[in-house]
Amino acid sequence: MKLHTHIKPISYLKSHAAQIVTELNESREPMIITQNGTATLVVMDVKSYQAHEDTLALLKLLAMGQHDIEQGRFRDAEDVFSSIAQLEPT
Repeated sequence: MKLHTHIKPISYLKSHAAQIVTELNESREPMIITQNGTATLVVMDVKSYQAHEDTLALLKLLAMGQHDIEQGRFRDAEDVFSSIAQLEPT
């Protein structure tokens, strides 16, 4: 998904804060703020930020799992299901 990122100078942020809040809540797209022509910060709505954080947490879990596999810290699915089956009362 390609975002249509808005790039604005810091003076725009200072003078249009309320309008920016409305725009970001509606568009759910981040806004890059520049200072002296250089990107210095990203402004985004809270829902987008939380979705971003959730995605990063999932990616971290995947990376940890991949690391465990590389280190040989895993069990075959058949072994796991067999162990579970032995725990269940018949």
